[in-house]
Amino acid sequence: MNKKRAIVIVVDSMGCGAVDDAFEFGDDLSCNTLSNLASAAGGLKVKNLEEMGLGNIVEIKGVNKVMDASAKYGILSPISKGKDTTTGHWELMGLVLDNPFKTYLKFPDDFMAEFVKRTNCKGYLGNYPASGTKIIEELNDEHQKTKFPIIYTSADSVFQIALDIDLIPLETLYEWCKIARELLNEMNMGVSRVIARPYRVIDNKPQRQGALRHDYSVAPPKDTVLNELKNNGKKVLGIGKIYDIFVGSGIDEKILTSGNTEGLNKTLEAIKNSDCDLIFVNLVDTDMLYGHRRDSIGYKKAIEEIDSYIPKFISSMSEDDILIITADHGCDPTFRGSDHTREMVPYLEYRKNKSGGYIGLKDGFSYVSQVIKKHLL
Repeated sequence: MNKKRAIVIVVDSMGCGAVDDAFEFGDDLSCNTLSNLASAAGGLKVKNLEEMGLGNIVEIKGVNKVMDASAKYGILSPISKGKDTTTGHWELMGLVLDNPFKTYLKFPDDFMAEFVKRTNCKGYLGNYPASGTKIIEELNDEHQKTKFPIIYTSADSVFQIALDIDLIPLETLYEWCKIARELLNEMNMGVSRVIARPYRVIDNKPQRQGALRHDYSVAPPKDTVLNELKNNGKKVLGIGKIYDIFVGSGIDEKILTSGNTEGLNKTLEAIKNSDCDLIFVNLVDTDMLYGHRRDSIGYKKAIEEIDSYIPKFISSMSEDDILIITADHGCDPTFRGSDHTREMVPYLEYRKNKSGGYIGLKDGFSYVSQVIKKHLL
């Protein structure tokens, strides 16, 4: 590839320190996903991220500081009032939210009654904040008896529907999610995402089917840099859940993935072969499988897997490509509860044959959109 391209990889939830306003979001200043998980897991082994300057950003057990970092490195602090995936990704692409999405401890009775009526699902189970793995274990027996969908939320702005797709077809789950999305919009509920959470019972244990998950996000209220690129004849490829997060707005091509390993391989293929100007990637396992489940060891292994791909990415890049590695919020696996944490995020920007160095603390994730614009437009 001879054209200029930007490759932006979002390591979902890989925060690097609490924002001063963390208390407003139910967190405190002890939150630091990268530092705390590394300490809890015995240290990270990430020589490639280390060379790029990750250890210069924040104290991370096992990650050294380096004198001559190969990348520009720094910290981005969020401006938008939120700590969820949609808010973080939108801000990365230049869209700042003045008002946060709404969260619910319980969805109102009138909303749930209308949901039951429109879906004809006869009833529902749950309707409270919960870990997805735990609630399907707790309610699966009743789900099998009633065929009612399992509804749950979290400290994030989500309406989640789980069901056994060997009991109720996957297509029905997706249809119910679309109905929920429409209804949330109609009733002005302010909910960021409806998430389909299919599972199967294997060896008498409910197991979520991550590859079949689907997010139904609210549409961005304004254009992002993705739209600006498209309006200027540039092409955007979304890998992972990027397409869902932006409801396709400004995205020309999409590749859905079942998890990080597939996402990393698809990213490598895209760097080698894609003619898209922006390759925009979300790696979700760090958040979905390890952050929310408070699994520091799993989180550590996921970051180390990402690190192992960096030399492959770099060797496949052209001289004019840039590689940006960042995150969208925190999900400290050592913190109480199971929800996201209000954090700043690391920023690494690599260009071949260009020196690195410290860029400081940037006010706003939208710094990423500014770099993209400067590089591609």
